[in-house]
Amino acid sequence: MNHPAGPECRSFVLWSRNLPVALCLSLWTLASGCGGEPVAPPGAAAGRSASDEPWFTDRAKDSGLDFVHVNGASGQLFIPEILAPGSALFDFDNDGDLDIFIPQGRLLGGRTGGAAPLQVPGSTPPQSRLYRNDLQIRPDGSRALSFTDVTQESRIQVPGYPMGVAAADVNNDGCVDLFVTGFGRNHLFRNGCDGSFTDIWKDRAPDWAVSASFLDYDRDGWLDLYVGNYVHYGLDTTTKCQALSGEPDYCTPQAFRPQAHRLYRNSGNGAFVDVSARALSGGAAGPALGVSAADFNQDGWIDLYVANDGAANMLWMNQRNGTFRDTALLAGAAVSAEGKPEGSMGVDAGDFDNDGDEDLFMTHLPDEGNNLYVNDGSGMFEDQSTRSGLGPLSLGYTGFGTAWFDYDNDGWLDLLAANGAVSLKSMRGGGQFPYNEPNRLFRNLANGRFEDVTSGAGPVFQLSEVSRGASFGDIDNDGDTDVLVANNDGPVRLLINGIGQRRHWLGLRLVGAGVARDMIGSRVAVTGAAGRTLWRRARSDGSYASANDPRVLFGLGDDAGAVGVRVIWPDGASEEWSGLTIDRWTTLERGTGR
Repeated sequence: MNHPAGPECRSFVLWSRNLPVALCLSLWTLASGCGGEPVAPPGAAAGRSASDEPWFTDRAKDSGLDFVHVNGASGQLFIPEILAPGSALFDFDNDGDLDIFIPQGRLLGGRTGGAAPLQVPGSTPPQSRLYRNDLQIRPDGSRALSFTDVTQESRIQVPGYPMGVAAADVNNDGCVDLFVTGFGRNHLFRNGCDGSFTDIWKDRAPDWAVSASFLDYDRDGWLDLYVGNYVHYGLDTTTKCQALSGEPDYCTPQAFRPQAHRLYRNSGNGAFVDVSARALSGGAAGPALGVSAADFNQDGWIDLYVANDGAANMLWMNQRNGTFRDTALLAGAAVSAEGKPEGSMGVDAGDFDNDGDEDLFMTHLPDEGNNLYVNDGSGMFEDQSTRSGLGPLSLGYTGFGTAWFDYDNDGWLDLLAANGAVSLKSMRGGGQFPYNEPNRLFRNLANGRFEDVTSGAGPVFQLSEVSRGASFGDIDNDGDTDVLVANNDGPVRLLINGIGQRRHWLGLRLVGAGVARDMIGSRVAVTGAAGRTLWRRARSDGSYASANDPRVLFGLGDDAGAVGVRVIWPDGASEEWSGLTIDRWTTLERGTGR
């Protein structure tokens, strides 16, 4: 159904695209479809040449997003300092626009693995922050983007050393909750639907988690939780490591014992039970940095892919009986084509070749190059990193946050890689924390190959910073995808897309029957007037330590006709809608289709 007019009318966000280039001059046009009318018609920017404005502009500072991450580095080279932070885009107040949460670092110290606040005399200690999006849409369709820090009102306080974020509605009350991973312990903040949050996480295990994923693996209507843990590490460790130059440097995860990953089953109303021992064959070990949930063999049950840092990756195939089996080695998705485990950090699943199945992309270390694993439809993969160009194009860079997203709305998924070094040998410039690298954008050429289009993305892509998490969504609800980049020991970047509204699109929010919970894990097929069918899925995971918009956006290119939609819900049931109007957001509620 279309968003109703009036105060309840909402426009919900989409995935962002940081891809530049004079070769792709179009983009998703995600407008708010209030009252059945698009906020901005396609082609609204048609009279503006591509040179009039950058493809992406950093709007963090002028919109009130003043967050600056502090890693607390004291010269003792504690590993958590080098890996944070992630970020989250999510609509916590249900007003139809994306809000922002970013975890903050602290000065690490003590012999118990604790973390002390980092504070300059006379200043406020840095803390994790929640920003409310106060977007205003003017009558002419222009946007006034503004964020307000509502951390105090939210009551979100994250002790320890938080790392990443996952977001989803765990108790089916229609309000999105936050799971914050960290070094020391994790936290689950339940949204009270009144602007406040309460930490309800009961598991006090001294884990070190970075990325997590919400998924309904048992198809019972409640979102479960997979937590990818890293390594056993304490601040009192005596292990010392060096860079290739001989200088003291951060250790790699291979210097420590990996931690077991955890799977928590939601037993109803957000109460979680640790089922790792049975469900994950006794508990798998990390060191995990990225997690992506998708149905890789198209059997109707959600599976999991885990990106491990310097160890074989995992492909947990759902056995449809409450358990998973790691098939990564047999499936060709555990190690590179050369048989080498690599330093996988960020990961995302998406149908880049439009053949109806979920392919995999991972970011890696500078001497490895990023990886593309192409799915044959049955959950078997082929390493096409070299053939696609993505491997060679990323050599020399250390990738973290990433996502598949169609920045030019041509119907083909492109890629962004947020980069930042982890060792001095790959240093790219000076600075107080000299691990900086520029981010990269890759355009899908629709023939299995990609090109680097970073040079056309705008000045913000010429910055060299220590980027980690990246969250994707249409922050200003103008019909294209924006990107929130969280930098280690530096300011956050809010990359607003300025080249959208040049091609047609369809935006969908998928909700359950009778409750406005995003149906994460749903697969959606859209068939345009020209007969082309595109498959996407509703998710909020992927990237690195970050949460993304759970809605789905389809780029339709120049196809201006009405479209048909088929949704396969997480429990395997399917529905169809026909004649949906393009170039606007539509909410599809389960039970209202055929």
